[in-house]
Amino acid sequence: MSVEVTRAATEPLAPPPHGRAAGRARHSHSGRAPRPRSVQARRARAFYLFAGPWLVGFLALTVYPLGYALWLSLTDSDGLSPRTHFVGLANYKEALSDPDTLHSLARTGVFTAITVPLTIVAGLLLAVLINQPIRARGLFRTLLYLPAVVPPVGAALTFKLIFDRDSGAANGLLDALNMNGVAWLMDPYARWVLIMLTLWGVGNVMIISLAGLQDIPKELHEAARMDGASAWQSFTRITLPLLSPVLFFQVVTGIIAALQSFMPLLIALDPTPHGVTAVPESNYFYMINVFAQYFANGRYGYASALLWILFACILVITFLVFRLSKGVVFYNTAPETATAKPRTLGGKR
Repeated sequence: MSVEVTRAATEPLAPPPHGRAAGRARHSHSGRAPRPRSVQARRARAFYLFAGPWLVGFLALTVYPLGYALWLSLTDSDGLSPRTHFVGLANYKEALSDPDTLHSLARTGVFTAITVPLTIVAGLLLAVLINQPIRARGLFRTLLYLPAVVPPVGAALTFKLIFDRDSGAANGLLDALNMNGVAWLMDPYARWVLIMLTLWGVGNVMIISLAGLQDIPKELHEAARMDGASAWQSFTRITLPLLSPVLFFQVVTGIIAALQSFMPLLIALDPTPHGVTAVPESNYFYMINVFAQYFANGRYGYASALLWILFACILVITFLVFRLSKGVVFYNTAPETATAKPRTLGGKR
């Protein structure tokens, strides 16, 4: 025993561990796993921390409803009975051969072809006007954008009150001019009321176009003016090409929103409505047909098939718009340059 103690006292002490060895020793004694110190691991952890709530909401409120609607479209569900039967593609075949569905889809397409160019052109013109150095420019911007802040339901109900056949302000103005009142919310005027409602919210398009205009360098217009270009030439040769990505974004989002338009149900009803049957024929759009199949007829499977058909139409139209945009949309980015290989001393690559 004394010999071992003497040997231990005479032997030199081992130097303490340094660097990674010390870290492993500390973690081995504490029983904790080493923390990830790489930049990629920290970025991944921060990404999932901030994007986690959105991912949960996306899966619960988008992916699951889409999958459930796809399953319903293959059944004869009525939304009430727990027993449903698998019918395959029968709902899709019926929808593609139903005249009401095809006519409502055609009306929606015509409405989209009218309103999307009108809103983009009107928003661009307003943006060009309020981009000029005029007095009280901020006030004009606020007044023009204010209608876009009004909720869509409130704006639709307001238009319904304005164009009411008996007590609306529009017919009141006609009476003051000794003119006969008009049934604005019935055919053939209901479609034009809907178009006016769409143009009422053009402030969103105006703000986006204004942001694109202010991103264009002023030096380009000054150089064009010095070269003798007119205002119209500067607008068509400089402003529109540089603004084409913004206009392209507005076209895509405008088409998607117009094809899903549901506001006619709120403004195009008769003053004594009886459900969706009171909607004028010119405003019986595709989404109103879907609403009628869901809640008036109780055909959940068929209505879900209609929604998936609309999704396929939007997907195809968006794909065609992207293909047609090549050569028309100009992005303000420099082309990627290939990195050259270093030369050797002999001059060969």
